[in-house]
Amino acid sequence: MTTTATGFDGRLLTPGDIGYDAARTVWNAMVDRYPRMIVRAAGAADVVAAVRMARELDLEIGVRCGGHNVAGFAVPDGGLMIDLTLMGGVRIDPVRRRARVQGGALLGSLDLASQAYGLATTAGNVSHTGVGGLTLGGGMGWLARQHGLACDNVISYTMVTAEGDVVTASRTENPDLFWGLRGGGGNFGIVTEFEFQLHRTGTRTLVAEFDFRAEDAVPVVEGWRDLNAVAPRQATFTADVGSGPAGPIATVGFVWVGDPAEGSRLLPEMRGLGRPIGSRVTTPSYLELQRRDDSTGGHTYRRYSKAHYLRRFPTAAIEAFLLRGGADLSANPYLPSVGLQAHGGAIADVPEADAAFSHRGTMFEFGAGARWTDPAEDDTRMGAARAAGASLEPYASGVYVNSLTVDELADGRRGVERAYSAAKLARLTALKTAYDPANVFHLNQNIPPAH
Repeated sequence: MTTTATGFDGRLLTPGDIGYDAARTVWNAMVDRYPRMIVRAAGAADVVAAVRMARELDLEIGVRCGGHNVAGFAVPDGGLMIDLTLMGGVRIDPVRRRARVQGGALLGSLDLASQAYGLATTAGNVSHTGVGGLTLGGGMGWLARQHGLACDNVISYTMVTAEGDVVTASRTENPDLFWGLRGGGGNFGIVTEFEFQLHRTGTRTLVAEFDFRAEDAVPVVEGWRDLNAVAPRQATFTADVGSGPAGPIATVGFVWVGDPAEGSRLLPEMRGLGRPIGSRVTTPSYLELQRRDDSTGGHTYRRYSKAHYLRRFPTAAIEAFLLRGGADLSANPYLPSVGLQAHGGAIADVPEADAAFSHRGTMFEFGAGARWTDPAEDDTRMGAARAAGASLEPYASGVYVNSLTVDELADGRRGVERAYSAAKLARLTALKTAYDPANVFHLNQNIPPAH
């Protein structure tokens, strides 16, 4: 439909229109829903108009950026999807080291624009993730131990409210909303622009990975854990377990953002953990690093995951991590891949009360992720991922709000209670009540308003 017919600068799509099916397709192929209409917004004015139209028609609102949320909140069945992907612009001020990023931009666009000046800010590990969803939940990435989470680097937000008003939030303007947007998710409105602080990071990195048979890996992972406790902030320690041709493989290592020569000083200690069956030490550019975990299957996989924050990682947790929820170390083809990424450093420097984001004392973030293509495997794959998550639950201290699953959120308030402290949840509820008392924006990790 044309702009004259719809009043939008972007496009209004309905079932049967060219581009409708592409717009409703998101990262998780299990999500197959049909919005009544999709507004492909070209700017903030289109977002305002779409919100007001949805309310007039009493339609549920879903908001799409990168479409990476596994639950598929962006796609409201029979509702109105506000698709921000046309709003993908990034403007860099290299002198002030600032980036203005539209609400539909992907991480790769932010990285590409800022790296032209040797600058960057914390972003996730997959370049086709949306800046908006990642940042509103907190935003972990390879720079977080040096410069804080993505939300810690936001200077201001421009947001469309449930009433269709446009407001700005910063430390000096609507500071309570600023606090809530730093980790409170999409509960309060639709952010159409972020202003980020950039950092002089250079363009070089080092990645070190060492493979071990999982059956031999308990002492290796213990040593890796202990090295992490004293690692420089440029290093983010990682560990993964997956199925290999000869059985389950545990991989430990680190990602270093900065001069590779400095990062290489950690290699002797890593090599001292044991005799690996394989190893890789590479020096990708920062842009290459940010793309290395991009899904080769795009949006064709069915996906499910479970996650925890871990404040401690004792030997019993290591053993559970290596088992991946299985009864033994046999390479069951349905077991999920599991991984750990270190927190600490600048993340923990930020006072806990400074933002809605919680659990800044986390040592490692744990994730169990399954991906497959055959719908007949749905129950088996999801059950295996749930079992892997349950095996680490005794050591969990909370969860990243963006990692909450549909089944956890279906448990009502108990789901988001894992992501926030009681005091923060009370403050977030008050903020929700002030900005969205009718819970217009509820297709998210929802914090209902007070009644």
